[in-house]
Amino acid sequence: MTLYKNKFRIVSSRLKDWDYSTPWWYYVTMCTKNFKSWFGEIKNGKMILNEFGKVVDEEWNKTKVIRKNVELDYYIIMPNHFHGIIIINGPEKIENVLETHSDASLLKVQNNLSDIIRGFKGSCTKQIHLSGNFSFKWQPRFYDHIIRNENDLRRIRIYIKNNPFKWELDEYFRQSV
Repeated sequence: MTLYKNKFRIVSSRLKDWDYSTPWWYYVTMCTKNFKSWFGEIKNGKMILNEFGKVVDEEWNKTKVIRKNVELDYYIIMPNHFHGIIIINGPEKIENVLETHSDASLLKVQNNLSDIIRGFKGSCTKQIHLSGNFSFKWQPRFYDHIIRNENDLRRIRIYIKNNPFKWELDEYFRQSV
């Protein structure tokens, strides 16, 4: 933490001098508040989505429909977190466009990674709250990794694919117990 205007400020974990609207492949992880298991359970090495997990799945897949220069690669919804690979294509930024991600909110957006994740998390939260569960929350931040090469991509895809098999060894499982 650093001191900014006499207040503590969390230092960004984003790569300095990197424009997160740059066309690239990004790996992201988002966790639920306090690592509470909201999205289902692991049975026999397979993730079984509950109604909230299905909301997350639906909203993630809407991302590529809403944002024409975005593609989605491997992803996995786990009981209390989400891993995914998102590809931002094209050099253009979309500005002064109203976001309609499940009508979560109508906001001006740019196509950078933070705006994409904010829209996704906001729409998931709204849909889950509409079901009557107002205690659902995401952790306020997310983890990102800029995928550097084919080996990096292959390693991350394997990690995503095998995540349910290794659930009981996962740091997010240990934190949720």
